[in-house]
Order: sequence, then C-alpha cells, then structure tokens
Amino acid sequence: MTEVSNRIVTIPNALSLLRLLLIPVFLGALIAAEYIWALVILVVSSVTDLVDGVVARRFDQITRLGQLLDPAADRLYILATLIGLAWQQFIPWWLVAIIIARDVMLIILGVVLANHGYGPLYVHHLGKMATFALLFALPVLILGGAFAALEPVATVLGWSAALWGAFLYWWAGILYLRETIRVVRISPGSGPSASDSLNA
Repeated sequence: MTEVSNRIVTIPNALSLLRLLLIPVFLGALIAAEYIWALVILVVSSVTDLVDGVVARRFDQITRLGQLLDPAADRLYILATLIGLAWQQFIPWWLVAIIIARDVMLIILGVVLANHGYGPLYVHHLGKMATFALLFALPVLILGGAFAALEPVATVLGWSAALWGAFLYWWAGILYLRETIRVVRISPGSGPSASDSLNA
C-alpha cells in the first residue's frame, strides 16, 4: 500500500498550487470572452494535473495536502467553467445551481460524518465518472465558443456530456447520502479511511 506522508513542500503540491492560482485567471478569460486563452490555461492545468499524479506515484510523493489540493482544484475548475459559461449564456444558470447544490450537500455530509467520529467516505466510481464527464463537457463547450466552425458539433457533444455528468453527479451524491445515513446509525468508530475524499 502506498504510504501517504504529511510533507508540504513537494513537486506535486507545487503543481496543484499552480493549478489553483490559475483558476481566477481562467475565469477572467472566460468572462472576457477570451476563449482561446481560457482553453490554453485549461490545457496547462490538465497537463500539470497529469504530471503531478505521475510524479506523486513514481517518486512516492503522495501527501495528505495533495489529496486535498488535487480534488479541490478539479471542483474549482468545474465551478469556474460553469460560472463563465453561464455568464456568456452558453449554459443556463439552473445547471450551475444543480451542480453546486450537490457539492454543498457533500460538504454537509462531511460535517455530519465528522460529528459522528467518521472520516470521509470512499470515492464512488460514479462520482469519478461524473467528474470526468463534466471535465470533458465544459472544455468542449468552450471550444465551440472559440471556433465558430466547431460550434454545432461542440454544442451537441458538450451538452450531452454535461447533462449526463450532472445526472451521474447527483446519482453519486444520493449514494453518498445513503451511505452517510447508514454509517451514522451505527456506533462511531474509526470510520472509513480518510485516504479518499467525498468530493468526487
């Protein structure tokens, strides 16, 4: 089993921090309708995400801080993209509300679990699939905004993946809710491992 350290200064953590620092720049580019720049930033973020995962595993630099920063960056990029696309009227605000509401629910579940002596629940594969679908859909919609010739195809692909991702997002959320209800009904103990996060 891979050891998780408490180190703070590592290359993967630095890359995750870079991703976080680029989020306001990315959102600003979207709101200003600088779609090509937004795509460039998104590509840079995706590459650093891939690299930090490889480095962390290859050089045993998996840390507790990294396990928090990495999913946080994913969540914030999704949120920034949703806000930017809704601002530019590529997607409706109700879709933004649906996705944010699910994340708020998971935060509340995390607090409930902590109050009953449990760590975060294991990540469900549906949560991972939902995140992947959204991380695919939203850049595709930006691509349609950047290049008019691609807009018809990008709109269909992007919306299909976004709706599917939102559905899976809530399906996973309901499973997390059910599991939270189950574990708080039994006596508090060590709880599920904290090596994974609810936020997926």
